[in-house]
Amino acid sequence: MQHYYLLLLLMNFKQLEQYFITETAGLYEVEESKQLFYIIVEQLTGWSRSLLLMRKEEGVGNEYYSRFEVIIAAVKKGVPVQHIFSEAWFYGLKFKVNSSVLIPRPETEELVEWILNDRDPAGIRTRILDIGTGSGCIAIALQKFGHAVEADAMDISGEALAIARENALFNNTMVNFIQKDILQENHNPDSKKTYEYDVIVSNPPYITADERLEMHQNVLDHEPHLALFVTNENPLVFYKAIADFALQNLAEGGHLYFEINEYLGKEMVEMLAAKGFISIVLNKDMQGKDRMIRCSL
Repeated sequence: MQHYYLLLLLMNFKQLEQYFITETAGLYEVEESKQLFYIIVEQLTGWSRSLLLMRKEEGVGNEYYSRFEVIIAAVKKGVPVQHIFSEAWFYGLKFKVNSSVLIPRPETEELVEWILNDRDPAGIRTRILDIGTGSGCIAIALQKFGHAVEADAMDISGEALAIARENALFNNTMVNFIQKDILQENHNPDSKKTYEYDVIVSNPPYITADERLEMHQNVLDHEPHLALFVTNENPLVFYKAIADFALQNLAEGGHLYFEINEYLGKEMVEMLAAKGFISIVLNKDMQGKDRMIRCSL
């Protein structure tokens, strides 16, 4: 152990980065490890990524080595870095996270960007509903950066909604949170339409049981299965329920947006078309995967 401490004390940040990549090789790809290292250093030092690149030759020193030792031990056990610090960044905003909510992902940022780019900047009133809100990241980002947005956010989990409310308060946003199970909603096509929302958006559970076998153990151990998994037999169960809800509650000219399973884009398009949605657009993320879809009535 003394040798380990001495090693860290003699390292500069460039060497520490390589050490972190080596130590986490069994858990993460190299680029993932680099991103995690940047997050850790920013948390420990307050340095931005660009500042770290300028100061990589500086010694780690006694100020940071003991804390880094604790952090790297937790990472090697599979604890997500975001859970170590109890926070994550999404669309330039800081969010509290724990095991009750999903850690916000970059592809979800792309979905938010798409929605914001679609809205009329002239000031037309926009009311959005985020279904399966989790940490609240989608609804909060849309309310924060959208023009004249009123935001509702729904989730079945009371624990998740408690975190989402904290995040809305921290980010100075007004979001109305609703505890409800979308699968229990009454989707009678003959019931009265409310035309309540201009945008309905959801990043629902979509990982099948077969895909679960390929996932990192740190995700399986530390993120809520309620927000992740569906059966192989009915992988679109949440999408179908949300689409039916949108048929009753989406305003004329409004849009329905989903983050989707990259392997089910074709099935999603067919399902939405069968329910009567039009202008269906399947969009790829920055990795070239089918991960987002938009449609309207």
